[in-house]
Amino acid sequence: MTTIDLHSEFLRAELFLTSGQPTEAVAILAPVVAAYPQDIAVLELLGRACFESAQLARAEEAFGQLVELAPADGWARRALARTLERQHRPDEAATHHRVADALGAAS
Repeated sequence: MTTIDLHSEFLRAELFLTSGQPTEAVAILAPVVAAYPQDIAVLELLGRACFESAQLARAEEAFGQLVELAPADGWARRALARTLERQHRPDEAATHHRVADALGAAS
């Protein structure tokens, strides 16, 4: 796929996610993630789509990569914390909530 095609797929995945079809968004993002595995926008969209479709292990992986790439990103910390909470891991989530709070991220 060309860069233009990948960008179109990213936008299409975003449209599917905002229209309430997160599972489809995850599927559409597969080639985009393969081409840009460390792109912050791609990882954020993938994490959101996985979270909303209850693919929590994949969401954790995407948000975990975001935190590694941008440790001072409060939104990413909060998203990772909420994903951990949904997996019944409150102690791990609490750490990320504290960092998100310190960074001024919205609750």
